Amino acid sequence: MMRVKKPILLTHIFLLCILINSVAQETEQKYLSGTGVDNTVDWQFFCTEGQNSGEWTTIPVPSNWEQQRFGNYNYGRDKVQSSEKGLYKYTFTVPADWKKKQVEIVFEGSMTDTEVKINGTSAGPVHQGAYYAFRYNISKLLKYGLDNLLEVKVSKQSANESVNKAERKGDYWIFGGIFRPVYLEAKPLQNIERVAIDAQADGVLKADVFLNNVTKADKISARVYTLDGKAVGEPFSSELTKGINKVQLYTLLNDIKRWNPEDPNLYNLKIELKSNGKTVHEMMTRFGFRTIDIRPRDGIYVNGVKVKFKGVNRHTFRSQYGRASSKAISIEDVELMKSMNMNAVRMSHYPPDGHFLDVCDSLGLFVLDEIAGWHAAYDNEVGAKLLKEMVVHDVNHPSIVMWDNGNEGGHNPTFDALFARYDIQKRLVIYPWMEHNGIATQHYRGYDYGADTYWNGRLITFPTEFLHGLYDGGHGAGLYDFWEYIWKKPKAAGGFLWDLFDQGILRTDKEGEVYDTDGEHGADGILGPKLEKEASYYAIKEIWSPVQLEPLEITPLWNKKMDIENRYLYTNLNKCTFNWKLETLPDPKGKDTHIERSGSIPSPDLEPNEKGILEIPVPENWKEFDVLGITATDSRGKTLYTWNYPLVIAADVAEKLINKTPVSDHLKLTETGSAYLIHAAEIQFTIGKADGLLKKVENENGVIPFTQGPELSAGIAVFKDITVETFRDSILLQVNFDEKESRIKQFTWTFYPNGWAKVHIYYMPEKYDVHFDMMGVNFSYPEDLVRGVKWLGNGPYRVWKNRTQGVEFGVWQKDYNNTITSVEPIVYPEFKGYHANMYWAEIQSKEQSFTVATSTDDVYLRLYTPSNPDPVVERVTPVFPGGDISFMQAIPPIGTKTNAPSNLGPSGQKNKFFDYGPFDDWRTRSQQMTLYFNFSSNQ
Repeated sequence: MMRVKKPILLTHIFLLCILINSVAQETEQKYLSGTGVDNTVDWQFFCTEGQNSGEWTTIPVPSNWEQQRFGNYNYGRDKVQSSEKGLYKYTFTVPADWKKKQVEIVFEGSMTDTEVKINGTSAGPVHQGAYYAFRYNISKLLKYGLDNLLEVKVSKQSANESVNKAERKGDYWIFGGIFRPVYLEAKPLQNIERVAIDAQADGVLKADVFLNNVTKADKISARVYTLDGKAVGEPFSSELTKGINKVQLYTLLNDIKRWNPEDPNLYNLKIELKSNGKTVHEMMTRFGFRTIDIRPRDGIYVNGVKVKFKGVNRHTFRSQYGRASSKAISIEDVELMKSMNMNAVRMSHYPPDGHFLDVCDSLGLFVLDEIAGWHAAYDNEVGAKLLKEMVVHDVNHPSIVMWDNGNEGGHNPTFDALFARYDIQKRLVIYPWMEHNGIATQHYRGYDYGADTYWNGRLITFPTEFLHGLYDGGHGAGLYDFWEYIWKKPKAAGGFLWDLFDQGILRTDKEGEVYDTDGEHGADGILGPKLEKEASYYAIKEIWSPVQLEPLEITPLWNKKMDIENRYLYTNLNKCTFNWKLETLPDPKGKDTHIERSGSIPSPDLEPNEKGILEIPVPENWKEFDVLGITATDSRGKTLYTWNYPLVIAADVAEKLINKTPVSDHLKLTETGSAYLIHAAEIQFTIGKADGLLKKVENENGVIPFTQGPELSAGIAVFKDITVETFRDSILLQVNFDEKESRIKQFTWTFYPNGWAKVHIYYMPEKYDVHFDMMGVNFSYPEDLVRGVKWLGNGPYRVWKNRTQGVEFGVWQKDYNNTITSVEPIVYPEFKGYHANMYWAEIQSKEQSFTVATSTDDVYLRLYTPSNPDPVVERVTPVFPGGDISFMQAIPPIGTKTNAPSNLGPSGQKNKFFDYGPFDDWRTRSQQMTLYFNFSSNQ
C-alpha cells in the first residue's frame, strides 16, 4: 500500500512546489500599518510635546497624530509653529522564505522628516518631505522567520528649511505623523524594479522597464490584457544582457479602447522577467491609451479632442482625519466631483494618495499632479529626490495630463528637465499662476480680463484657480458668466475652482465638536467639513451639466419640444437617458391632491458640440399640471441634472388661492386719530394715517406682529396723503407720495370680505439713472417667532444675482436656522437670504402662521439678514435691506475672496432700471408689484 501512496504524495509535493514557485514570481506585499483610516493598525507611540506627550502609548497607523489627541495644531500661516516629534515602534515578522528575496520597506507618506531603523540599525538616510512615497532595501537588516523591531522617528518640522517653506508655510492646515500606509515588498533577487508606460491613442505602446540584479535572466516579455483577463494583441519582448538595468519595449495594438474621463477604458500590462523560458518575476501594471497634445495658441487636446476642463482644486482632507485617507474616501471624493459634472481635478498642493489616482483612472477625471511648493520651492537637492519619487510613483496613471511645478511662486525651473527625464510620456509642465510653456494659468483674474493678454491674449488660458469660494461667495456665483465666456473663447481651456472642501478640522484639543477653518483661511469649499452641500454644489451641477436645455418659458401654445445642446467632449447624447414628470403642487395648506405622471423621452442622436431638438411625449392634458420636470441621466445611471419648468404663472396661482377662501359679509372701515381700522372677516388691519404702512394685524387668536410695510428697501419715500374708497366687496386705501422727490410713487391697499388683503405698489430705484444694489419693499416680523417657511418658488437654496442656477421650481420646506455658510454649526440650506421666483410663502410661526402670495413674476422672498462671518470680508457679504421679510425685484450679487462681484461678469454688475425720470408718466415707467396676505386663524 505504501508503494501506491508514494507517487501520489510526490505528485502533491511537486504541485505544491509549482504553486509556491508561481506565487514567488510576483511581488509579495505585507502591510505593517493599516491600508487607510478605515483600516488601521496600532503601533507604540511617544509624542515629545503638546497633547498627551511624554509617555509611551499607542496610535493607529496611518494617521495624523493631532487627530489622535497628540501634539499641537498649526495652520501653515502661523508665525510660530510647533516642532514636536513622534517616536513609533512596531514589532513584525517576515516569512523565513523571504531570506532569498529583495525586501524593501515602503512609506507612502510621512510628515515630515522620517528616520527609520530596523532592529536598531538605520535603514538609510532620513527622508525629508511629507507627501512622497519612499523606500529602503532592508534585506540585510531582517531576522527571517523571527520578530523584527521597526523604529521610526518623525519630526514635524524638517531640518531642511526649503521643505518647511514649500510644505509647511502654505495656506492650509499642516500636520505630523505617518499618515499614509507602510508595508513590505518582497521580490526575487533578479527583479523588475518598476515600469513606465506611454500608451498613445493610436495603439502605440512603449514601456521603459527598470531591472535589478540581472544575472541569469535573458528575456523581458510583455502582453496587454483587459481588466477581466482577456489578452489583447500578441506578446512582445526584448532580449537581455547581464547587468542591464533598463530596457524599452514597444508594440502597436489595433482596435484598442481609448481612455477619457467620460469613458475611462483601462488595461493591464503584464511584464515577465524570464530565464531560460522560466518566469523569474512578473509585474502587472494598469494603464490607459490616450494622447495629450498641447497646440500653442490653440488649446489642449486629448485624443484629438479640444478639452474644456471643468475642474476643482482638492486637498486630501477629512475633518476627523486631517490628511490621512483611504480608498473609500477617494471614491467618495471623485463621485462627489463627478456628481457636479466636473471632469478634472487639480492636486493642491502636493501629490495625492496612489488610490486617489487609481479612482480618477477608473471613474474618469483629468488630473493635474503637483509637486509641493506653496509660494516657495524646494531646493535643488531635496527637490530633485522628491520630484523623482512623485513622477516614478504616479507616471502610469492615464488620468494625469499635466505636471504642476509648485504653486504661486513656488516654482523651481531646474525641475522642468527632471520631469522630462522621469516621465516617459513627456507631459507638459505648468507653473500655476504664471505664464509658462504657452499656458497662462494666472489665478483669480476677472471676467474678460486683459488687454492683449490672458483671456484676450495669444496663449492658452487655463486658470488653475478661479472663483475663490470664500463663505458663500465664488464657486457657483459668477460661474455661469465665466463658463459661457470660456465655452466660446477658442483659446480658453477651462479652469479649476478653489476649492472642494472647507478645511474645517475637528479639533481634538478643544471641548465639544469644534470645526476650525482658521477664520477665513479655510472656509473655501463647495462642501462643508462634514461634506455638507452648499448652494454652489447645485449651481455648478447645472452650469457644468454636459446636457444643456433651453431656458424655455412654457406657455399654453408649447409644441412639446425644447432646444438641447450636447456639451460632452466624447459622448453622443444617445448614450444618455431622459425622462419627464408632470406634477400638480399643493397649496399652502397642503390640501390639493398631488398627481404625478411620468415617462421616458427618446434620446437624441447628437454628437459632442451639436445642438438639436428634444421631443417630449407628454400627454395632451399636460396643461392641467403645475410643473414639468426633465431629468437627464448619464451612461453610468447618474443624474446629470433635473430641470423644472413652471406650467402656471404667479397671477393664476394667486387668484386660485384667494378664490378658495370662503367669503364673509363682514367688511367695515373705521378710523382713529392716527389710523384706519379695517375689519375683514375675522381679521382687523390697522393702517397708519401718517405713512400708509401696516401697523397691526389681529385675528380671533390674537395679534400677528407683521408690521411696518410696505417700506421702500432703498430710496427716499416722501409721503403725501391717503385717499379712501369703500365698495360693497372691497375697501381701498390709496397711499400717495410726492411725484418728484419720492422713489415710491403710490401703493394701494385693497381689503376683501374673505379676509385677504392686497397691496399694489408703484416704485422706482433708489436714484434716477444710477445702478443700484436692490429694489423692493420690507416688512417687520420678530425673528425669534419664526420656526420655518414653506413656499412655492425656486428652492430650496437661497440665491444671489450672480447665482440663480441650481434651484428649481417646486414647493419647498425648511426650518429656521442661523447658518453662516462654511461656519459651524452648519445647517443647509441656509434659512436666511434671498429666494427666487416666489409664488406664495407660508411664514411658519411659533404663534400664528400666515401666508403671502404675489401675482407678479420674478419676485424674490427675502428672509432676514444673515449673520456675518468673523472676520467680515466685504466682497462676500452683500448688502441687505432693512426690515425682516422683504419682497424684492432686484437683489445684489456676491463676490469672492479676491474679487468684487463687478469683476465677475455681467450678472455681477449692479442692477439697472432706466425710469426716464420726469419725462414720462410714472405709472407707465415705474416698477410694479402686487402682494396678497392671508392672516386668518386657520393656518
